[in-house]
Amino acid sequence: MECPSAHTHTRRVPWQGLLLAVSLLTSWSPPSTAQLAIVSTYAAEGKDVLLRIRNKPQEVIGYMWYKGEGTNPNRNIASIAVGPGLYATGPAHSGREKINNDGSLLLRRVTRKDSGYYTIVAYLHDSKKEIGFGRLNVYQPVRKPTVLASNTTVTENKDSVVLTCDTDAVSTQWLFNGMNLRPSERMKLSWRNRSLTIDPVRREDAGNYQCEVSNPISSAESAPLGLHVEHE
Repeated sequence: MECPSAHTHTRRVPWQGLLLAVSLLTSWSPPSTAQLAIVSTYAAEGKDVLLRIRNKPQEVIGYMWYKGEGTNPNRNIASIAVGPGLYATGPAHSGREKINNDGSLLLRRVTRKDSGYYTIVAYLHDSKKEIGFGRLNVYQPVRKPTVLASNTTVTENKDSVVLTCDTDAVSTQWLFNGMNLRPSERMKLSWRNRSLTIDPVRREDAGNYQCEVSNPISSAESAPLGLHVEHE
């Protein structure tokens, strides 16, 4: 991912000094326009991601980023004073984060531990500051699921069958003979749609069953599992 380049002429200072210097110049007051916010984002583990901001106020003199909700100094990631070109890293900086001049935060090679809320503080020329929040969700690509069955050969109008999709994905969709399955009075989904119960089984239920799983970055489909229905 190509991201805006960070400050090319910045001078690093101790993060406590920058935090104190900018904080002494400002006091918080409610924003008069749309609320500053971080654009909530999802990303694949191991990729670079850019956390952008929206409703950025005018004449910003500095930015501070925090991990989590709120401005706990121990969770300060980094700070930048835009005019003087001062830049500092805080206790929550891992070596993979960088604030750009537009206020966005670049995170390199994200892991699932990077998931969660982030806080940004924008410092203004008029001795005010605005605070915004947003969330990052980091996902691994889903693994190929497997359909398990309580029985693959059943008797019509006598037996029931439970099909289970073995997966840890966020979303599960069932397929019957390659088409999306629509639950009925005899077909019920449970446990986050990972379990499909057919009770009782009828001859029209014979065929191939699959589950398709997904999360916001990937999807995968199981191999077909055949259900055989015998008639008395």
